[in-house]
Amino acid sequence: MDLVVLKQVAKSYRMDAVGVPALSDINLEIRPNRFTVISGPSGSGKTTLLNLIGCIDQADQGEIIIAGQPVQQLSDDALSDFRVRHIGFIFQNFNLLPVLTAYENVEYPLLLARLPAAKRQQRVRDLLDAVELTDKAHHLPGQLSGGQRQRVAIARALAPAPQMVLADEPTANLDSQTGAAIIGLMRRMQREQQVSFVFSSHDSKVLAEADDAVMLRDGRIEAIERRGNGSAPAH
Repeated sequence: MDLVVLKQVAKSYRMDAVGVPALSDINLEIRPNRFTVISGPSGSGKTTLLNLIGCIDQADQGEIIIAGQPVQQLSDDALSDFRVRHIGFIFQNFNLLPVLTAYENVEYPLLLARLPAAKRQQRVRDLLDAVELTDKAHHLPGQLSGGQRQRVAIARALAPAPQMVLADEPTANLDSQTGAAIIGLMRRMQREQQVSFVFSSHDSKVLAEADDAVMLRDGRIEAIERRGNGSAPAH
């Protein structure tokens, strides 16, 4: 079963009294345990599509089904709970809480999920070890490099064991060498944690790693490439 299904999805934004279309006629299936990249020129709708998949925003029309759940049917409270249980987020600006240590930032979503203390501590230690930051566990974000902060953000996104992690331009604020290392780490985490990663990016190195590539232009899907399984035309 596909992890995410979008059917005839459209989204517009209001600017003054004018509706500006961001996405139109989006039909897309995202497969589980894949590295999926949403790419396209600036203004093509990448971030809008990622926000819809992440249940941060709502479509104007169409249907979005995640892990078998039509998300439009959920109340605001139920949607928040659904996000916590099923979706992790990685942001290009890291979005770490500056007053919390690396350990505490990774622990934070587990506190929200009310995971028992012993399981919570083990999960945090395991993830910090996986992203090679055990020795930085008690450092604040301001004491870490950009690459180290992004590693903390990856561990935090994976902490609740979501089915899917969304990353909006995850290498945009990193130099090319650090960005390549972060992509390698996320690929390893995707395999080890058996989780789907979905990116918005126009970084060629990110696109080269994709199992599935979704190309957007002017708010519409231009092409979908399923690596190793042929290509699917836009529909």
